[in-house]
Order: sequence, then structure tokens, then C-alpha cells
Amino acid sequence: MTRASIIGKPVPRHDALGKVTGAARYPADLVRPDMLHLKVVFAGRPSARIRSIDASEALAAPGVVAVLTAADVPYNAFGLIERDQPVLCSDVVRFQGDKVALVVAESAEAATIGARRVRVDYDDLPGVFDPFAALEPGAPLVHAARGTNLLHRLPIRKGDVAAGFAAADLVLEGEFTTTWQEHAFLQPEAGVAWVDDDGRVVVESAGQWLHEDRKQIANMLELAPDRVVIRYAAIGGAFGGREDLSVQHLLALAAWKLRRPVAIVWSREESIVGHHKRHPMTVRCRWGATNEGRLTAVAAEVTADGGAYASTSEEVTKVATLFATGCYAVDNVAIEGRVAYTNNVPAGAFRGFGAPQAHFASEVMMTRLAHGLGLDPVEFRRRNIYREGDREPTRNVLPAGVSALPVLNRCAEEVARRGWAEEAARANIEGPSWLRRGVGIAAGHKNLGYSFGFAEQSTATIELWGRGEPEGALLRSGAADVGQGVHLAMRQIAAETLGLDLQQVALIADDSAETPNAGSSSASRQTVMSGRAVHDAAVEALAKYHGSDEERVVATVQYCPPATTPLAADTGEGVPNYCYGYAAQGVEVEVDTLSGKVRVIRVASAHDVGRAINMQQVEGQIEGCVAQAIGYALMEDLKTRDGRILTSGFSTYLLPTALDAPEEIVPIVLELADPLGPFGARGVAELPLVPFTAAVAAAIHDAVGVWLTDQPFTPERVLAALEG
Repeated sequence: MTRASIIGKPVPRHDALGKVTGAARYPADLVRPDMLHLKVVFAGRPSARIRSIDASEALAAPGVVAVLTAADVPYNAFGLIERDQPVLCSDVVRFQGDKVALVVAESAEAATIGARRVRVDYDDLPGVFDPFAALEPGAPLVHAARGTNLLHRLPIRKGDVAAGFAAADLVLEGEFTTTWQEHAFLQPEAGVAWVDDDGRVVVESAGQWLHEDRKQIANMLELAPDRVVIRYAAIGGAFGGREDLSVQHLLALAAWKLRRPVAIVWSREESIVGHHKRHPMTVRCRWGATNEGRLTAVAAEVTADGGAYASTSEEVTKVATLFATGCYAVDNVAIEGRVAYTNNVPAGAFRGFGAPQAHFASEVMMTRLAHGLGLDPVEFRRRNIYREGDREPTRNVLPAGVSALPVLNRCAEEVARRGWAEEAARANIEGPSWLRRGVGIAAGHKNLGYSFGFAEQSTATIELWGRGEPEGALLRSGAADVGQGVHLAMRQIAAETLGLDLQQVALIADDSAETPNAGSSSASRQTVMSGRAVHDAAVEALAKYHGSDEERVVATVQYCPPATTPLAADTGEGVPNYCYGYAAQGVEVEVDTLSGKVRVIRVASAHDVGRAINMQQVEGQIEGCVAQAIGYALMEDLKTRDGRILTSGFSTYLLPTALDAPEEIVPIVLELADPLGPFGARGVAELPLVPFTAAVAAAIHDAVGVWLTDQPFTPERVLAALEG
């Protein structure tokens, strides 16, 4: 009897019941009565020199056990790429959320009181809060030892841009700005730590990469990596916000110094002040095209605000610079990408990783060019969109599996079939005169996995046993499940490959001491990378099992995709990525011309996922990401003044709710097999955020005839555009 395939099936999540009933244990649920509590003393100012720290009054407070400062940190620097951030500041503070001291007490209340009694004497220093100002000669230096606020610069050159513009019949210019975005995951940062009987520091928290957290903490404590154990509890969302260390290293430091179990639970306000955000960017660009609808040249300048510390700013800026031409073949390109240090909150990884900012500009320019040439915006895109064999701005041939055109076509077909444009036109005739509807479309792409020569791998181990035929398997992989369902997907891949039922495959994934390194749960990479490692380990385990008399075999496989390369410093030439995902979205909006409020009515979101491992999870990712994209496009507006965050809670930082959800979200899933992924699968988690803001901008223009070029499209900005 042939066993039915489990690939693509909407298998229920094994963690769903616990999350619905409250039985799932998130980091804050791990706090025990015997644990000490930690409280961070934040700088509270964006730029200052520390003259002295007086902890005597805090230490005299009832219940306070210790106050840790920079002198207590063995190696006082950390960072994902560049170790430029102190664990606890000793001499200067560079942003409001810098950590100056750590109060340890017998209760959370005592720790809070103690933190208020730590006296820090500051000399305020000049700060810089705008990336353009930061790059001017004589600007205050955020990191004086560097001698410059320029964190990274990337030029990309291809062809002859001057000749390209000379050949154009229409040349348009544009300037686009985007702002910070708060990750707003369900549970703020929390965790516990202790030193176990073997003398290892154990940290139980939530993150996106077990083995990277371990490496950074071991480096801070000057310990061998195997003396640190990282465990993840249930993770209440991440979106890139848990890539950087937030509380994990503080827990490890306190547990190691005091040899007692410790705990920390941040409030929402501490979370907003204390962790990184999406990068604000300004894109200034010129685009040229012929009357026949062919792009001839693109020139662009991408400037990002990196905030006080490097985090992943260099990589995010590279992505935004690479994607400044969108998903279109252009022979003549001149792009300048740069990111500056400022005394603002650090910017780092966030779902889309630079692609949403870049595509906002490129997709609006594509629609503007189409209108200027008298062409249908979809047809104009068809004439220029990436196809197999095209070269991207780095002059590299695109990785195989280019599906931008079929994705665009499928999205446009669905919008046309449902008659959204006709319905919007009818509503504009029959409805109130102050409510105007419009439809817009945009396309985009995003790299899946690490880029620009960064070492990419994922390792999985499968232990297989049985008498005569396999009876069960144990899968080990360090892939973090941040809510996207990768643990279930890996079990489905293993079960399918091994010929087992899903319940016969067990998984260990949440302990750095028990699992191999699977890399980060970021860059939409886990299905492609860890899924492929699991598939290949299962194939090897089966071969071993059938090739021996042993009742139990173990196979470990490290999967490495085709190599990428750093980009040339002068031209940007190189191999940036090994895989891309492609998306297209149609959006119908309603604009209230009296209030300026924009309501998203319908969304069609098309994606090539290669092969859906679990169709329900794929559709859930699309729907959830669209909800987050609505917030980014329309309402999430993190306000700062001179480096201080003004919207430090959800009463002032507005998030979309159920009332802001569209009447209809149509997930459109294409399955055009990717050559690298398991069963042809490729990632999708970030893609619905990439073209969405531009699609909304096009829909607003279709409704009321104005272009919005500053994100988010708040009512104030809509009214200003209408009045202008």
C-alpha cells in the first residue's frame, strides 16, 4: 500500500493547543520564587560622558543583593557583526537605551527601587540625530575612535548610466523616506539563568539563533563555548527583533557573578527603548525609460540611519542598495548606499531586512513611469521584470528559479478576475463623495538566506531505529521556531523522506548543548536551509540503516548552498545571494478625504513558495505578514526628539488591530520548484512586507490622484498631500 504524502498537507501544529490554553511556557513563565530579579539602569539620555556611578544608596535598599557595572564584565563588548556595543557602559553612553548598571535583588519590586537609587553623574555631550548631518564634516562623533560616523558605504555600478539616461524618452526623479518600526512581538524580552552542577552558565530565554547567542555570551564571560548553554522557551514572535542580544547576556553575567538563579522580565516600555528597530531610510533616485516601455537607467542614493551601534546595519544597507532597482533588469545602474552612526536607537534586523524600504521607492517609480508613458502599470512591469538568465545590478546572473513574471501575472489575473477595479469605480460613483476607492499593484523580491559572502550552513542529525523496517526517528536541529512553524515543517520533511508517520518523528531543537548549529531563524532561510539539511540527513540515515545490520543508526549532515561573495568595494560586482523569493500584491483601499484616513479593503498577495511543506502555515504566514505590513504602511510611526523615543508604549505607538484588518486577504500560492530547497520548497515569511507599501501608495494615487512618498501614510500626511 502506497503511503500518502505528508508534504503540503495542513498538518495541525503540535504546539497549537498549548498556546491556546496557556500551557505553553514562555520565558516570563519560567521565573521561580527562589530566583533573584534583575533591573536595568538605562542611560535615559542619548549622548553623555559618565563621570561617576554611585551604587551605595541602591545597595543599602532592602532586598538589593548587588549592583553590577562595567567593571564586573570580563569582556565588555558584543555585537552580531561588529563588537562595538558595551554590555554595561563605563565611559560614555550613545543612546537613550544604553545600559549603565544592573541591579540584582530578592524581588522585582526591590530591584526596581534599587535601580532608582543608582546615582549616575553625567556630562551631556553634543549628539547627532540625523544621518545626513552625521556625515557632514565636523559632526559630533558617535564613536570617537573611528574618526567618522560612516558605518558603511557600498557603490554599485553597471553599464553606462549617462548613456542610459540619454537614451531615455522619459526621466523621473523621486525622494522617499521611511521611519523606524517597532517589532512589537507578543512577549517583551524575558528569561532566567543559573549555573548548573557542571559549572555551565545556562540561559533560558527567547532568541533567533541558539549558537550565536552562546558564542557572544561565552566571549563576554571569556569562557569556552561549551561552558555556556542556551535554551529557548516558547518564543512569542521575533521578526528580527531577537537577533541582537537584549537580556540574555545580562542574565548570564549576573548568574555567573553571583552563582544564584536570576530572572528578568522587561516591561513593554523597556522593550521599546531597549532593543533595535527597522532602519529609517531616505532613497533619492532617477529612473529613465523609452516610449516602448523599456528601462534604460537607474541612479539612486540610499541613506540609512544605523543608530548608535552597528548591529546588522551594514548588511541591511547592502540589501537595500542591491534592491534599489527593484526586481527589474536594468543595463545601466549607479547606486550609492551608505549608513551612518547616530545617537538614535540602534537599527537592525526586521522582517524584510532593507527590501521594503528599497521596493517602496522602486515600485512607486515604476508606476509613475508607466503613467508617464501611457502604459498599463502591470504591462510596463512585464516588459522589464526579471527573467531566467537576467543579470542583477552586481552583474551576477540571477540564481536559478526566477519566477517574478508568473507571480506578477497570477496576482494581476486574480485582481482582474475579482473585479476590484470595477468595484472601486462603482463605489466612487455611487458612494459618498468624500470616500474614494482605488486599486494598486506592486511586485518585489527578497533574498532567502545569508548574503555577500557570509558563511551559510545548516546542520541536522537524525537517529533512526527499528527492527527490519524503520520504526521511529529522533531529529536534532538548532532551528528556532519563532512562531513560523519551522519545527513542524522539519518533522514533515523528515517523516516524508523516511517513510514514517509524523508522530514517529521526535524533535530536539531548543538547547544549544543538544543540537547542531542550524543558523538563524531569519532571512526566510529555515525552510530552504534547515529543511534541506533535515532532508539530506534523512536520506543518509536511511542509506545507513538499510546498509547495515544495526538496529539504530545516526546521520549528521551539514548543508551548504552555493557560495556567495563579498561585493567589490568600487563597483559592487559579485555574487550577493544564492536564492530569491518573488512576490506581487494587489491592494484596494478607501481614502476618507475629510479625515485623511486610509482603509485597506482587500489584498491579493501572490508568492512562489517552490513547494508548500504545510499549506496552512504558508497561508498563515502571508496573512500575518500582510497585517504587519498594514501597520508599516499606514500607522506605525515611532516618534523621537533629540534621540529620545516619544512613543514608548502602545497607547502612542499605534499598531493595527482586528478593526484595521482587510475585509479580504487572498493568499495566492504558486509552487514552481526551487532547485535548492527540500522537495523544491523556498521561503516566504518576509515577502508580503516587501512590495506592500508601494502597492498601497499606488492604490491611494488611483483613488485621489496624489503620491505619498513619506512612510507611514498617516491621516496628517494624506491630508497634506490632498491640500498640496
